[in-house]
Amino acid sequence: MSEYLIELKNISKRFGGVRALDGVSICIRPGEIHCLAGENGSGKSTVIKVMSGIYTPEEGGILIDGTPVSRLDPIMAVQKGVQVIYQDFSLFGNLTVAENLALNTYLLEGRSRMDWPRAREMAREVLARLDVEIDIDAEVETLPTSGKQIVAIARALLARARLIVMDEPTTALTGHEVDALFGIVRDLQKQGIAVLFVSHKMREMLEISERLTVFRNGKKVAEGAMSEFDEPAITRAMTGLELDDEPYEPEIPAGAAPALEVEGLTVSGSVDDVSLTLRPGEIVGISGLIGSGRTELARALFGMENASARRFRVAGKDVLPRSVQEAISLGIAYVPEDRLSEGLFLTQSIERNMVVSILDRLRRGLFLDRDAMRGKTEEMFAAMQIAAPSPETAVGNLSGGNAQRVMLGRWLLTGAKVLILNGPTVGVDVGSKAKIHHIIRDLAREEGVAVLMISDDVPELTGNCNRIHVMHEGRFVGAFSGAEMTEDAINDSLKALK
Repeated sequence: MSEYLIELKNISKRFGGVRALDGVSICIRPGEIHCLAGENGSGKSTVIKVMSGIYTPEEGGILIDGTPVSRLDPIMAVQKGVQVIYQDFSLFGNLTVAENLALNTYLLEGRSRMDWPRAREMAREVLARLDVEIDIDAEVETLPTSGKQIVAIARALLARARLIVMDEPTTALTGHEVDALFGIVRDLQKQGIAVLFVSHKMREMLEISERLTVFRNGKKVAEGAMSEFDEPAITRAMTGLELDDEPYEPEIPAGAAPALEVEGLTVSGSVDDVSLTLRPGEIVGISGLIGSGRTELARALFGMENASARRFRVAGKDVLPRSVQEAISLGIAYVPEDRLSEGLFLTQSIERNMVVSILDRLRRGLFLDRDAMRGKTEEMFAAMQIAAPSPETAVGNLSGGNAQRVMLGRWLLTGAKVLILNGPTVGVDVGSKAKIHHIIRDLAREEGVAVLMISDDVPELTGNCNRIHVMHEGRFVGAFSGAEMTEDAINDSLKALK
């Protein structure tokens, strides 16, 4: 009997002229929690698809329970116990929890009709196995992200999973939800089920995983027990670089007038009497649980919510923006958390995505000045360090980090002096994350931009901000600065709100 549940040996895979995997190997034991790490484009997704039978490698071999598999396809992978939970969960939003859980089983059995009593019983049993409570009659689209993830895990268990691959499972989860997920993962381990945890969040890797494999540019560059690694070692393996993690220390001129000054800002049902001051060159953070009112506050500052305020002053002007256009004219810019659905035109080029914020400045009579468009785009393309063949590249083809830099570039073209960032590095790998932080710091330090950074990532806030507010139920309930602005202090504050 082999000690490994699954082994990939010397796997290579090409797409056109690009070698996505170059002789990589990875082995996973039964009941093991194994982390696969790497930056975007490192080969993580490709190796998952090889493991689940979607891709066939050109070179190398696959063994399951020590037995070579000549050709693995998706159905065979499922039959062998390999289940993948992708970031979108692949659930049917208009079906109930019970229906989603029973559907795969019924399809495999060749059933043409739904056995409702059996479906509900299956759902109850598998959720009890996970020790969670979810309304099995609720439509999946009504569940929070954490609930959808639990349904996806339960579905894998019903398919008799022996290895569950979780692809970036914590991207949209709060700290409390991450803790709950880790509890479920450890319970799966007790049942002898292996978990391959695919992530680029180093602290989560260190907390949950027993072994680590790191890919870079399609090659395996590090592997071993998690006890052999720390954050700097993982960062070096993932990026090949030593990244600067010194905290941001702004130099704000004495007596500098606020770039933004708000008193008593209120949005009915979400923001309650919030006061906030941002000075040029300052990065101010906001943390809080989901539903705390953080996003509504950001939207109100950008003229997207029906808000009221006792005072709203931007660069010395007393005016509360009532529209996005008015906010832009005041020098306010907003980068939303969901850049894919709220911020970017994925089928359009980098150039078009950037200049859309300044089209009124690029007109020559009835037409757009193409030379001016290209000049502005190339200037920002270089400043944002966007890794793409050219400004004509479609944004949908970019990595998360590069797409986020397109968003930043778009708003900086407006000459904004107040930059609101909602989840600035969500879904971004560690190397791109460091570059984005560097860009944000330079904007504050060298351009005098006042930055409001909203994030669930407490280390991101403590490493880049000089003041942090904690928000709960529409109000600021805590403020940290100087020596008191530590990860432990902010995490303790957030835990007290749960």
